[in-house]
Amino acid sequence: MAKSGLSSNPKIIFMGTPDFAVPSLQALVRQNYHVAFVVTQPDRPKGRGRKLTPPPVKVAALELGLEVVQPEKASSVEFCNRVAQAEPDLLVVVAFGQLLKKKLLDIPRWGALNIHASLLPKYRGAAPIQWAILNDEKITGLTSMKMDEGMDTGPILLQQRVEILEDETAGHLHDRLAPLAGDLLIKTLEGLARGEVVPKEQDHAQATYAPKLGKDQAKVDWNRPARMVSAQVRAFDPWPGAWCKLDNKTLKLFSAFVADEARAPQRPGRVAGITEDFIKVEAGPGIVGIRELQVPGRKRLRAGEFVRGFHLAEGALLE
Repeated sequence: MAKSGLSSNPKIIFMGTPDFAVPSLQALVRQNYHVAFVVTQPDRPKGRGRKLTPPPVKVAALELGLEVVQPEKASSVEFCNRVAQAEPDLLVVVAFGQLLKKKLLDIPRWGALNIHASLLPKYRGAAPIQWAILNDEKITGLTSMKMDEGMDTGPILLQQRVEILEDETAGHLHDRLAPLAGDLLIKTLEGLARGEVVPKEQDHAQATYAPKLGKDQAKVDWNRPARMVSAQVRAFDPWPGAWCKLDNKTLKLFSAFVADEARAPQRPGRVAGITEDFIKVEAGPGIVGIRELQVPGRKRLRAGEFVRGFHLAEGALLE
């Protein structure tokens, strides 16, 4: 049974996988916390050559001289036995990528602490950063919580509000939140050790969800207001890229903003103007500015450079 208190020097097993989790692991090491070993997802094929590629947390852990464990399933008997043998005080989980079962969460003396990239109970799930941008939120944040078996349903420990910048992309917000997550993790651990942080149950009635987004949801609907089209493009920047069709060919769009919010709808999807820095596209209502574009198999280009290399003229219709 997990205890309520936490020592000032707990024995930690860190679980994380993508870039977002790396600053939290680095913060633990920088603050001289005892990291018994690091758990991350197995290496996966990546890129055109399908080369087996280690997750960012594995790369960072090895650079820090830490042992790395890569179970296919964190709920497996073999992995749970491995954790139990280490006799940890705490699991620290940041974007690991698997739901953790009660039999694992119950092994550490204190339980498991998670850092989630939203102000829970808002945006539970795999893609809180993208959904915050997609819904044109002005404020988001980070939550440290004590984990239970649910999807981001555990008691809240600490929260940090973060303002979403004007025209910010999901990628940029991700990069701002990641180091802040490491800071919040250390603040939470220190507060728990001093007895100043007390778990508080979430208001489950206020919960909203942020499931993983896919390419089908990234298709642009130019009939929507310019502000929502801009939000959609920024939510899928850098991955998988919002897209539309030009002459029946796929065109990816990045780095959007609202060029004119009030202009009455005329022909949604029509290119209304081209400058060196952006193209203007009519929405319904408003005008969206697109700073970068890409065709499959080629790199992202600034608007002026793209127009010089590909056929895109004023009056063209994006569908």
